[in-house]
Amino acid sequence: IQAAWSLKTRALTEMVYVDEIDMDQEGIAEMVLDENAIAQVARPGTSLKLPGTSQGGGPSPAVRPVTQSGRPITGFVRPSTQSGRPSTMEQAIKTPRTALTARPITSASGGYVRLGTASMLTNPDGPFINLSRLNLAKYAQKPKLAKALFEYIFHHENDVKNALDLAALATEHAQFKDWWWKVQIGKCYYRLGLYREAEKQFKSALKQQDMVDTILYLAKVYLRLDQPVTALNLFKQGLDRFPGEVSLICGIARIYEEMNNISSAAEYYKDVLKQDNTHVEAIACIGSNHFYSDQPEIALRFYRRLLQMGVYNCQLFNNLGLCCFYAQQYDMTLSSFERALFLAENEEETADVWYNLGHVAVGIGDLNLAYQCFKLTLVNNNDYAEAYNNLAVLEMRKGHVEQARALLQTASSLAPHMYEPQFNFAILSEKVGDLQRSYTAAQKSEEAFPGHVDTQQLIKQLKEHFAML
Repeated sequence: IQAAWSLKTRALTEMVYVDEIDMDQEGIAEMVLDENAIAQVARPGTSLKLPGTSQGGGPSPAVRPVTQSGRPITGFVRPSTQSGRPSTMEQAIKTPRTALTARPITSASGGYVRLGTASMLTNPDGPFINLSRLNLAKYAQKPKLAKALFEYIFHHENDVKNALDLAALATEHAQFKDWWWKVQIGKCYYRLGLYREAEKQFKSALKQQDMVDTILYLAKVYLRLDQPVTALNLFKQGLDRFPGEVSLICGIARIYEEMNNISSAAEYYKDVLKQDNTHVEAIACIGSNHFYSDQPEIALRFYRRLLQMGVYNCQLFNNLGLCCFYAQQYDMTLSSFERALFLAENEEETADVWYNLGHVAVGIGDLNLAYQCFKLTLVNNNDYAEAYNNLAVLEMRKGHVEQARALLQTASSLAPHMYEPQFNFAILSEKVGDLQRSYTAAQKSEEAFPGHVDTQQLIKQLKEHFAML
């Protein structure tokens, strides 16, 4: 996990365009019998799948970028949530990758990093332990050896089934009195997607031994079941027993952030810093929140603090460059971006830096430089929807209507959760007289961002036009 994710400022829309569930009986029976099923329509503020229903007054997409799932981009990369849990294969293929793998994150074992590689091999041709020939019942009777063997099978070999068999035999041998084995069984169930069984094991372990780790695992189960309010209550109960525990306070802040309740999240991140003033995630998230609250000078202080602590990566210098630019400290802006380009570890990071340099170019009025920067963004990352949108705006300025239309359609297909490409396409279609396409695009824009006033005005104009016809 890397600190200080890129502060992507949003698309250049304003620069140019200022002038009920029908279920059969089988489906109902499945819902009743499936323990992992959740409500189809959640109450407002109780679901992570519908973050727009939050009562916290989160930032609008016009101010702060959102992910594919509709949550605001945070100051810290979290692989489990940043992907937005794609619901279709097409979305999974387009999903942002992590810093460690080119694969989209799945709920299976692909996102877990193995602890050892070549160092665990006894010889180049064979594995360290041949799991298929192990007598698990024999090792389960030796508690010290069994625990080390479980860790190897679970973390290195990633063989959840054999790990679960060993844990079940070992906890039986311990007469169900060893809380550690219950936690391991819960971890196996969680990895297999059996969340209710995992919940039972973690609860049983907590009754025997109160541990912070077990509370964190149980909260992960509730989040996977889309029960953030239950997870919040669990964390708060944990804080009663472990006052000032940083991981629990940070867990509460993350949930509030995912639910769009940014003000509460910021308060809890500040509580984290009261306990641990070198907590990178809390500093990065508070800095990001200040940046999007139109306080770049204060955000700059938090990012400078990260720099003083020894965090030295592309994302941090990218954010420092943006903060300097918006705080009108132009002498440091380009040097920060230069350093960010030098430290970029992959093409996606390079694309982020060029994209933000494009915004700097727009800010100083050099549209030719902006055009080149957005082109370089696409050279490094061909799926960068925001760059396609902004290039379309610049093409429109030059009077190249067809190129702008093609770029906006590409942006819309790459990022259906963004409202800017849809709105720009609606404006463009309306100007050339294609009212039907304009109305369709405006409706999609309103769906992505219901509070966008310009979209609402455009739809109103188009309806009046249709009424006259």
